[in-house]
Amino acid sequence: MDLKLIDAQGQQCLPLSAQDSVFGREFNEALVHQVVIAYQANARSGNRKQKDREEVHHSTKKPFKQKGTGRARAGMTSSPLWRGGGRIFPNSPNENFTQKINRKMHRAGLASIFSQLAREDRLVVVNDFTVDAPKTRLVVGKLKALGFDESVLVIIDAPDDNLSLAARNLPGVLVLEAHQADPISLVRFSRVLLTKAAVAKVEEMLA
Repeated sequence: MDLKLIDAQGQQCLPLSAQDSVFGREFNEALVHQVVIAYQANARSGNRKQKDREEVHHSTKKPFKQKGTGRARAGMTSSPLWRGGGRIFPNSPNENFTQKINRKMHRAGLASIFSQLAREDRLVVVNDFTVDAPKTRLVVGKLKALGFDESVLVIIDAPDDNLSLAARNLPGVLVLEAHQADPISLVRFSRVLLTKAAVAKVEEMLA
């Protein structure tokens, strides 16, 4: 699979040859959907809490007499049928939302996303992407020179404090290392920019 390669001025260079198992895989929509849903579910923190009829603040006094009122009989106001009563099956704070995804499925799902991005011409490789200082204007100017005027995910091979600090104030730009690439970010951004060294890292992880 040949990937689009550009230089620091945004000029197109000779295509970069990449592994078909990572960037030339057929798109598996069902697998990608499962991987994305599992990633979102595993990020949930089960911190919601509801009260059952034992925990709500109420009186144990019978609200009205048993017979003669024409109303349905009631023993106490904590009944789930009453407004302000407890829930029948309340949500507990220790609820577990995690979904298990095999490592092989996770890798195949990411490779399927990368392959589809390459087919849709949304994935671009650059020789190098660095800035000399943690200045936001430097990242803006560099992306503009490369021809990116929309949301972009930048994937690098190694930590770069200057680049991370310079890009964190840009709402449409996210900088991740190759091992941090997740399915949500890959499908959310309009364009994905990888450094040449990051391509090798991705191939090493997913091949």
